[in-house]
Amino acid sequence: MHWMEVTVESSVLTSFYNAEDESNLLLPKLPTLPKNYSNTSKIFSEENSDEIIKLLGDVRLNILVLGGSSGFIELYAYGMFKIARVTGIAGTCLALCLSSDLKSLSVVTEVSTNGASEVSYFQLETNLLYSFLPEVTRMARKFTHISALLQYINLSLTCMCEAWEEILMQMDSRLTKFVQEKNTTTSVQDEFMHLLLWGKASAELQTLLMNQLTVKGLKKLGQSIESSYSSIQKLVISHLQSGSESLLYHLSESKGMASWKQKYEPLGLDAAGIEEAITAVGSFILKANELLQVIDSSMKNFKAFFRWLYVAMLRMTEDHVLPELNKVMTQKDITFVAEFLTEHFNEAPDLYNRKGKYFNVERVGQYLKDEDDDLVSPPNTEGNQWYDFLQNSSHLKESPLLFPYYPRKSLHFVKRRMENIIDQCLQKPADVIGKSMNQAICIPLYRDTRSEDSTRRLFKFPFLWNNKTSNLHYLLFTILEDSLYKMCILRRHTDISQSVSNGLIAIKFGSFTYATTEKVRRSIYSCLDAQFYDDETVTVVLKDTVGREGRDRLLVQLPLSLVYNSEDSAEYQFTGTYSTRLDEQCSAIPTRTMHFEKHWRLLESMKAQYVAGNGFRKVSCVLSSNLRHVRVFEMDIDDEWELDESSDEEEEASNKPVKIKEEVLSESEAENQQAGAAALAPEIVIKVEKLDPELDS
Repeated sequence: MHWMEVTVESSVLTSFYNAEDESNLLLPKLPTLPKNYSNTSKIFSEENSDEIIKLLGDVRLNILVLGGSSGFIELYAYGMFKIARVTGIAGTCLALCLSSDLKSLSVVTEVSTNGASEVSYFQLETNLLYSFLPEVTRMARKFTHISALLQYINLSLTCMCEAWEEILMQMDSRLTKFVQEKNTTTSVQDEFMHLLLWGKASAELQTLLMNQLTVKGLKKLGQSIESSYSSIQKLVISHLQSGSESLLYHLSESKGMASWKQKYEPLGLDAAGIEEAITAVGSFILKANELLQVIDSSMKNFKAFFRWLYVAMLRMTEDHVLPELNKVMTQKDITFVAEFLTEHFNEAPDLYNRKGKYFNVERVGQYLKDEDDDLVSPPNTEGNQWYDFLQNSSHLKESPLLFPYYPRKSLHFVKRRMENIIDQCLQKPADVIGKSMNQAICIPLYRDTRSEDSTRRLFKFPFLWNNKTSNLHYLLFTILEDSLYKMCILRRHTDISQSVSNGLIAIKFGSFTYATTEKVRRSIYSCLDAQFYDDETVTVVLKDTVGREGRDRLLVQLPLSLVYNSEDSAEYQFTGTYSTRLDEQCSAIPTRTMHFEKHWRLLESMKAQYVAGNGFRKVSCVLSSNLRHVRVFEMDIDDEWELDESSDEEEEASNKPVKIKEEVLSESEAENQQAGAAALAPEIVIKVEKLDPELDS
């Protein structure tokens, strides 16, 4: 994984960076999602809305590069929109680095055969990204907005599904049970019609209403339906519709960009594909409006139905009916309830075979189900003059100016269709840009016979670094020579057409001088791990192959200014060939022996194996070979004490860890005590130390 920010500057880019995003002026601000629903909705909640705005407000292009063992590398603009997909990568990707000038992508891969792995370095040209950087930035910016809006719509729909409660299905299940248990041949619809017209219920209906549904249960069901429907209605109006309209706006702008073929056609932006995506969003908006109509109609129907049934049940129990409820029903009220019973209380045997119920009184939940089945109760289009007009007009039916309507499909189905079409639309530029990235350089590095255990996978070698100032790719790796791992540094210019001097050099660590006693430590050192600390320095962990245990690991800061000395650079030129594996031509690799008087320290009482450095934070971190101990070094603190070659006891006495060490250790001890004998996991000890002047960089 590698995340980079573009550093290229141009007048076109500067004007784009400074330009006001018109969408902020033309579109209303998206309302934050309510926190009382899903945890995922908190991504767009009140306290996180600023973070989303910051993410979308970052105009300068930054790219996340991902690679693995799947045979391809993917580039994501702003970490969200897939801008390129490079295929045909052989083996497992060990390291990758996209240059900040967007001219090349460096990749290190490992291909395993017969128990051994061959590691190679590749450099791919990315000239299309570089040549069309302003257009790539605009397109990525627009598509990142689209990706964020799709997520917003998805989360809005998740909240709507959570607002719909299972209690709303109670009426359907109770009526189905009533059908299965009743002994009479009278239909359920006739039973309720009889109660509506004559005010009397059969003994079986009375049992259903009083024993199963109950007055209290009916009241609770009515409140649940009103509360649930109101919440869903608000989410559709304020979140789903506003998100869909913003999505429609950004897709329309993308279509305008795609119409400028000279600028955007080479990047794979397809106007026809975007037009199809716009149509899909229009269909989704139509379906959301249909859901609003169903909710509005259901709320009115249920309110009238429950009011009538509630009074009827109170009269059955001979309870007191409140004066405001005990009104004489008008002919209009009776007609309204009768139409509701006629439409919703028809027994449907085919529905029982599909869904296990005879009734579908509750009509909103079917729109929120994530399934491909048709709606159980689609809206009635009979008598709709506009719908009939469209069906009878062959020209309008196929017109691109009208959004297609799917009356028998759920909102979830139409949403998934919209997402798939937009994904296809966004995928094409990734394929076109990915195919434009051609392999320009291939250098086989070495054959690795080390075991593939979990510890080995943590090994940082090889390590890639991009120097943004000098536009160079650096690669750190080790070659096994005479049972020792010798560190090599390969560097290439980000521009494939340019060469660089001292392209390959090996480092041998000779002697280390103690600052206090001026005694010199000479031995034979093997490189365990190394990482770039900053553009000018490499942090290295060494093993003294003849040193005694507990005093055989060193942490070293290697200045590149000493490695690439302009005065004698001609003496350190690689005389071999890059077409042959480098570990087979060790004698041709120039080796520079380094001697240190400062910028190093002994890592006592620790089998240090791995290192990570961060020059921006002025911190280096060392991990032990058993993965149990971590030491964090503050690299820019000047302390009064120094290490010399004294005994282990004196070194431990002079090793003055800062207070953080005590706090971390006490926390881990407390956790171990709580865990007791069951705690079989390895203990992790974190030690934070100040750095002595020998490592003060």
